[in-house]
Amino acid sequence: MTLRFNPPPNWPAPPAGWTPPAGWQPDPSWGPVPEGWKLWVDDAAVAAASGVKQASWFARHKVLTGVAATAVVGIVAVGASGGGDDAADAASQSGAVASSTPSSGSSADDASAAADADDAGAAAKVAKEKAAKESAAKDKAAKEKAAKEKAAKEKAAKTPGLKDKVRDGKFEFTVTGVDCGAKKIGDEYINTKAQGEFCLVHMKVKNIGDEAQSFFADNQTAYNAKGQEFSADSGAAIYLADADSFMSEINPGNSIKGTVVFDVPKGTDLTSIDLHDSFFSGGVTVALR
Repeated sequence: MTLRFNPPPNWPAPPAGWTPPAGWQPDPSWGPVPEGWKLWVDDAAVAAASGVKQASWFARHKVLTGVAATAVVGIVAVGASGGGDDAADAASQSGAVASSTPSSGSSADDASAAADADDAGAAAKVAKEKAAKESAAKDKAAKEKAAKEKAAKEKAAKTPGLKDKVRDGKFEFTVTGVDCGAKKIGDEYINTKAQGEFCLVHMKVKNIGDEAQSFFADNQTAYNAKGQEFSADSGAAIYLADADSFMSEINPGNSIKGTVVFDVPKGTDLTSIDLHDSFFSGGVTVALR
């Protein structure tokens, strides 16, 4: 059973095929879920309940049905033709057996040779088609690889980096630095420990819109060179001295300095971060190296 996320009508429409990640929470400003509303629906169950009937075997296998019909017609035709030949043979059997014996053997040899030639030709054709398909598949794979490498290089050349101003929605972001390797966050008495190690991404966030907008650390995502995705650890951010690192409402024209915390395996080298002004925004990528 496959369930689909079904947001209520008073929430923003998510992108097609989007599914909330683990630990996701809706923006409080969206309002509550209407009473009785189901956030997850089973499309397959809905389709089954609609009473759609499956087509018969013959309707779903039109090609096989046509081939079978053709074969039956051919058998009937051969049977009718064979009966006429028997009658003709009975009327002209005087001396036919003796005269036909040598030619019958010769015809059999010719037919066998023709069959062998047909088999060899068919095998050669199949081998040629197989080789052509394999060659086409290799060429396609090579072109796709080259296209991906080219796209990656172009993206790397165009991707903004540290201290570059980038925009997404109502926010202008400026990533100022990255610090990795911390085993815990907090003071001597109140702190939290990392599963691996903490990476702290420092940034400035400015509201360039016309109304207040909330900044959420959980909306930001980091990546390493392998393309592995890491979500922000907003729980650890609470232990930072900077309260703006977890969540902050920013009025138009104002800005904050915050830190987004990521709990990553030891030795992880974060290479980029995707920044969003809201959960459903398109986002903007900033290179961290």
